[in-house]
Amino acid sequence: MEGSGEEFLKYRSPLVSRYASKEMAYNFSDRKKFTTWRKLWIYLAKAEKSLGLPISDAQVSEMESHSEDIDFVMAAEEERKLRHDVMAHVHTFAQCCPTAAPIIHLGATSCYVGDNTDLIMLRDGFDILLPKLARVIDRLANFAEKYADLTTLGFTHYQPAQLTTVGKRSCLWLQDLLMDMRNLQRARDDLRFRGVKGTTGTQASFLQLFQGDHDKVEELDKMVTEMAGFKKSYLVTGQTYSRKVDIDSLCVLSSLAATIHKICTDIRLLANLKEIEEPFEKEQIGSSAMPYKRNPMRAERCCSLARHLMALVSNPLQTAAVQWLERTLDDSANRRISLPEAFLTADIILSTLQNITEGLVVYPKVIERHIRHELPFMATENIIMAMVKAGGNRQDCHEKIRVLSQQAAAVVKQEGGDNDLLARVQADPYFAPILGELDALLDPKTFIGRAPQQVTRFLSEEVRPVLEPYKSKMDVKIELEL
Repeated sequence: MEGSGEEFLKYRSPLVSRYASKEMAYNFSDRKKFTTWRKLWIYLAKAEKSLGLPISDAQVSEMESHSEDIDFVMAAEEERKLRHDVMAHVHTFAQCCPTAAPIIHLGATSCYVGDNTDLIMLRDGFDILLPKLARVIDRLANFAEKYADLTTLGFTHYQPAQLTTVGKRSCLWLQDLLMDMRNLQRARDDLRFRGVKGTTGTQASFLQLFQGDHDKVEELDKMVTEMAGFKKSYLVTGQTYSRKVDIDSLCVLSSLAATIHKICTDIRLLANLKEIEEPFEKEQIGSSAMPYKRNPMRAERCCSLARHLMALVSNPLQTAAVQWLERTLDDSANRRISLPEAFLTADIILSTLQNITEGLVVYPKVIERHIRHELPFMATENIIMAMVKAGGNRQDCHEKIRVLSQQAAAVVKQEGGDNDLLARVQADPYFAPILGELDALLDPKTFIGRAPQQVTRFLSEEVRPVLEPYKSKMDVKIELEL
């Protein structure tokens, strides 16, 4: 707690004050937004000048020399007077650029700076998220490789089912994350620039500036698009770029949230079983009342924020649906909230999941004990097959095993005892022909099928190649501040 205390007198979004990375918080900051506006005005002036409009080098130089020194107090006062954020910043920019004042924002509409800046922020937001997702995949791939052979109980309906391995289960998580990597990359690459399209997207103002020269208007759009780092602009827009672009962006982030919620729910379930735990710091407190508790708070935080991110996608869906004709302004306030929050939330849950996957703790002895409790039931089919091979009748053997299994289940469920099915089989003379085979029939390794081989092939063919472009960005460790 530093400072005068003024900052604690008003609401602050916990996404920024508690959790988000500095780079993502900056990406949606006022400074990034309004310096980008000024850069866009400079791009426009440069392109217009090169295509023959009467704009001087001195005017461009003056704008460039003041691209960063924004008087935010003046801009706020102007906006209070004008009730228009873009014009407030045009006036503020003009105040420190008196020579360039006549040509700032020449031919443009508010969405020239507003929408194009949003698209830059979306693009840069994806560029922050993609390496973070790659690091999560890398850490989880290392975990899967390490535990590819560690046998564990598989669950369907959260009831013990056939065995699998810890590594194979984590490959199920990885496969979903790979789909998210594909989706985020696709959404990022699909982004285009709004470009210079004018008030209703017809480029009429620019056609007038260039005295009816369509080629110069086309070239202006192309030049500004390239200066902003985009390969393409949308060929048609209304006053705004289509709000379906926001849907595409938030849909993939919401899908990522669903993946992370599932992974972290699994970790929470396994923590309850004491088979796997997220990192737990030496001085961390699990409960104010119960000192022994080791709550999976990181995984819980991911689930909590992932739900928020999944809910956010409804905003762009509804906004796109109600954009009348060339545009209405009821998108503005909503997008100021939903777009930054989606990227900030995605940033937080990826950083948190990286921290979790870098420190997952596995308890093989607990896993082994759970297998021992269930394996005799799972081995009944093997026992029947061995008896038939030794000359027994399948139906007789099935009935014997059924009766003994129910007796053993009663001991477990009604008396709270250990599973004694194996002891019952050994004590029954009927099973004498296969007593020497029982250890082999109950070897957990014989119940996992091709799980280890699947892990090896999956990591080699599908995971590692996806990580190749991010090799130089892998050595970043996440330490959570809260």
